[in-house]
Amino acid sequence: MRTRNWRSVVYLSAAFGLITSLFAAAEYFDAALRQICSAGSFFSCSLIDESGKTTTLGVPDYLWGILGFVAILAVAGLAEVHARDRRYTYGLVALTTAGVALTAYFLYVELVQIHGLCPVCLTAYGFGWLCWVGSLVLLRKLRRRDQKPATPPPVTSSGASG
Repeated sequence: MRTRNWRSVVYLSAAFGLITSLFAAAEYFDAALRQICSAGSFFSCSLIDESGKTTTLGVPDYLWGILGFVAILAVAGLAEVHARDRRYTYGLVALTTAGVALTAYFLYVELVQIHGLCPVCLTAYGFGWLCWVGSLVLLRKLRRRDQKPATPPPVTSSGASG
């Protein structure tokens, strides 16, 4: 896949993750929306939202998603504008890695402490993981591009024979 396509993966995943996180925020405040994503006693947004365990470091979990996906979009844009500067791509990888670590913690809380899964949250986690994979591929492509030796100018024959 081309670099442009992988950038699109990051952008689209972050955009859909942002939309999903905004929906998670809406359902947190509107109990009627929670019924949309409940499919039994295990896959239940209501179970997760009403558990009292949906804040991390004093920040609501849906807000982590909103802020995280906005940050990914911003850093991905900077990485594209400054394509020759590795720092932005490394920043994107660091940001998405932190996001994946946070989603691993959220999954732990949902599965081990609450004994359920929120389908909306799970969808947002998936988009975060796609952003992470896309950022890793972009970094790999950047490294490969930087490791390629400069190609020498083509050899031309003068056409004269002696």
